[in-house]
Amino acid sequence: MRLALPRWAGPLAVRAAVFITVMCCALAALLGVLVHVQVTDQTVGQARDAALRRLAEATEAYEAGEALRPGAGVDPPGLPGRLRELAVAGERGTMLAPYGGRPTMWAAGPVDGRRALAVRIDHSQGRRTIDGLDRAIVWSSATAIGATLLVGAFAVTRVTRRLHTTARVARRISAGDLDARVGDPRAGDRSRPQDEVAAVAAALDSMAASLQGKLLAEQRFTADVAHELRTPLTGLHAAAELLPPGRPTELVRDRVAALRTLTEDLLEISRLDTGRERLELDTERLGELARRVVRASGDGTEVRVVRDASVETDRRRLERVLGNLVANAHRHGRAPVTLTVDGPVVTVRDHGHGYPEYLLAHGPQRFRTEGGTKGHGLGLTIARGQAEVLGARLDFANAPEGGAVARLTLPHPTPVTRDDAE
Repeated sequence: MRLALPRWAGPLAVRAAVFITVMCCALAALLGVLVHVQVTDQTVGQARDAALRRLAEATEAYEAGEALRPGAGVDPPGLPGRLRELAVAGERGTMLAPYGGRPTMWAAGPVDGRRALAVRIDHSQGRRTIDGLDRAIVWSSATAIGATLLVGAFAVTRVTRRLHTTARVARRISAGDLDARVGDPRAGDRSRPQDEVAAVAAALDSMAASLQGKLLAEQRFTADVAHELRTPLTGLHAAAELLPPGRPTELVRDRVAALRTLTEDLLEISRLDTGRERLELDTERLGELARRVVRASGDGTEVRVVRDASVETDRRRLERVLGNLVANAHRHGRAPVTLTVDGPVVTVRDHGHGYPEYLLAHGPQRFRTEGGTKGHGLGLTIARGQAEVLGARLDFANAPEGGAVARLTLPHPTPVTRDDAE
């Protein structure tokens, strides 16, 4: 069974915890070794000095013909061979070696030229002191590592939580929520220390505010231009209707109609940009609605109903989306154009050159169309905006065998029964 980590416990928090643990273990091991070596050298050194003093006393007693104290003797059993060889060679020395199953400090020196006078001191107490010190080092190191890990994890997780919050706000902004702000308390309080996370959060909030201001200014400008154009265009349209019949009049009326369409599209985009569109929901049969859209367009689009469905949607907006997709297919693609209903999915397909690469990568862009084609590039932009209002997903792709494919997926479909179809 895998252990589920909190959302903030990402790779950074895990790596920081591992780093802290490794560094604490390394530091504890280094300090433990240094203390162990220092205390061991001191304890063994004291035992060696005591053994040499005992050896000096034993040598004086042996030369004076006195009896040797317990633990001293000439070539006693258990004397390490290397220490005996050193003593026979005329040198004095000490060695820590076991005797009777207990640690013992030996000291030996030469006597009579061929033998070694040796003394031994029980070193069990010194060994217990060193073992106790080692246990204390291990337990204190483990406690220090645990405490440091907890404190370090707490500090790291505070930073990672703030980073996670900043990343979440950045994703909301990229999704279009320009009101989202991090609001890091350190960034708002200049009296507190400013760290890198606070700087990033402040920069993100500043960027979002600047972007929101620019977009709002653009939206206001688009709406104002469209509203200002509406009145003179209405008068221009009325004046064009009064012109005498003829080719110049047809050209004027065509251009006036194009300007009115552009103005209405700009107004619709400005309303979509504000995000205040409200749905008027009703139950609609997709097959019937698709046929109605095609009849209204009058451009010879073929309708195929593979599997009909009923949806709760805004009829006017859905017709607007499908109408724009069909019009775009005829304007920029080639016949035959097919509108297919398959449950909640409506597909519009043509057999032209397909969508341009920029549209597939970034979606529709205002006032950008393929070179040499007619139009102002707002049809697909409006279609995607209205689809988002409907809660639907609009995807663009190119068919492998050629042609553009626009796929609209509507939410919460209700299958049509046989009785409903009849």
